Amino acid sequence: MRLSPRERDPEACNCLALRQAARRATQLYDQALAPTGLRTTQFSILSKLSNHGAMTIQALADDLVLDRTTLGRTMLPLERDGLVAIRAGASDRRSKELRLTRAGAARLGRALACWRAAQADFERAFGRARAAELRATLADVAALDEPADDTAQGGTS
Repeated sequence: MRLSPRERDPEACNCLALRQAARRATQLYDQALAPTGLRTTQFSILSKLSNHGAMTIQALADDLVLDRTTLGRTMLPLERDGLVAIRAGASDRRSKELRLTRAGAARLGRALACWRAAQADFERAFGRARAAELRATLADVAALDEPADDTAQGGTS
């Protein structure tokens, strides 16, 4: 199969563009959250648990579009620092539920001011309407069905 020059151009790769944008946004938010000792993914976990209550590891991983292994590694420092408790599931003792602790809620409360500042900085630089449109578009991308294993192809990233 022959690719046109445009199709061979890494700058035309959707995956590369998304990953570069995600890395830049992560850098901005991580910098803003640094005084709280949280990274962006950890902040997201605490926020999800605060908003949804106890969740199984699988439900949280699905909600964050993370695999369980990645979520497990991210959870270790949160559990170690007493921000999240991991217990046997209420409905199925074989599953593990994650719960936000009081210390986690307090840290999340301190982090919210930093997160709000990062949100405001992003929206000032990018535009409030464009930021809202971007979130809606990215939510659509995140909701795409996973490709079947036989059709998944590596991309430039």
